[in-house]
Amino acid sequence: MTKEEIQENNKKSVLIGLSGGVDSAVSALLLKKQGYKVISCFMKCFSETKNQLTGECSWLNDKRDAQKIAAQLKIPFVQLDLEKQYKNQVIKPMISKYKQGLTPNPDIQCNTIVKFPWLWKEAKKLNCDYIATGHHARIKKTKQGCQLLKGRDKNKDQSYFLSELTQHDLEHALFPVGNLTKDKVRQIAKSHKLPIWNKQSTRGICFVGKVNIKTFLEKTIKNKPGNVMSTEGEIIGTHPGVQYYTIGQRAHPSIGININKPHYLSQEKLYIAKKVGNTLIVAKEDSRLLSQSEIIIKNFYLINPKDKIPKTIQARIRHLGQLHHGKLIKKGNNYLFSPNKPIKSVAEGQYLVLYNKDVCLGSGEIRLK
Repeated sequence: MTKEEIQENNKKSVLIGLSGGVDSAVSALLLKKQGYKVISCFMKCFSETKNQLTGECSWLNDKRDAQKIAAQLKIPFVQLDLEKQYKNQVIKPMISKYKQGLTPNPDIQCNTIVKFPWLWKEAKKLNCDYIATGHHARIKKTKQGCQLLKGRDKNKDQSYFLSELTQHDLEHALFPVGNLTKDKVRQIAKSHKLPIWNKQSTRGICFVGKVNIKTFLEKTIKNKPGNVMSTEGEIIGTHPGVQYYTIGQRAHPSIGININKPHYLSQEKLYIAKKVGNTLIVAKEDSRLLSQSEIIIKNFYLINPKDKIPKTIQARIRHLGQLHHGKLIKKGNNYLFSPNKPIKSVAEGQYLVLYNKDVCLGSGEIRLK
């Protein structure tokens, strides 16, 4: 960055979401080095997850880490309590979809409905010009508007989770570590003696953390026992409720599915292939029932409607999952994704995220025929 650019940035301020993790910490550090006036913001969204060793609410430890980072970088620290909004707008809809037998992805909604809008709302109160996060993604500004690009580190790319951001979101957002590998981020943190340089990255549901989804759902959804059926139509077992399971998941006693395998399946691993009412249909790994040659996209959303969609695009059905090549087809009011090769383990309720090389085009919820 040139001296002139740093001088220009000195006139601008940015509110960064400081989570207590290494990516947002290094993002704050880089923004300071680039000449911005930086204010940090810790968002409390969920307080029920406990530290298994101490029994303390996990968010408190993250908050302490964020405060230490802010103090070390000598930047102001503010906190937003968004637990009510997060529970009402992300967790409750997520549970409702599970009740319908869908497998939702709350992390995308978390960014779209809670994190980015509320961070910007607070930024405007503090007269900040931008908001920033530690996401591994990039923004490219063109004459046609903003494009969301994959992060430089393909193994840490988080564009999947940002696939419903708007042009308005991207116009005032910064992703300082988007051009860096995760290893480089840790090196920077270590060289500047940031105490969280080797802290493990957050996993699991956004703000909730790594939890057993069946245990999490059982707190609010009652068990509804049902049958497990083979592809031959034979009832071969039971389960506590279809809401706890997702397509492609291995049917096994460890997740509450009890099967008495008939002789023709005795040596086979079985996987959940379909949900019919409250019945789980299981199939062998090589079953055609586990693959989809056409995916319906519900609530199809384009990040930049001015972007030209090429004849052949790529799609992911999960974060960092395989990129599947295929075509986007419009049929009436619906959009379909037709992959060149059938895709295995496609779950209704998850998000299909579309790409044109490095550009994240948009996304929509998966539905099947």
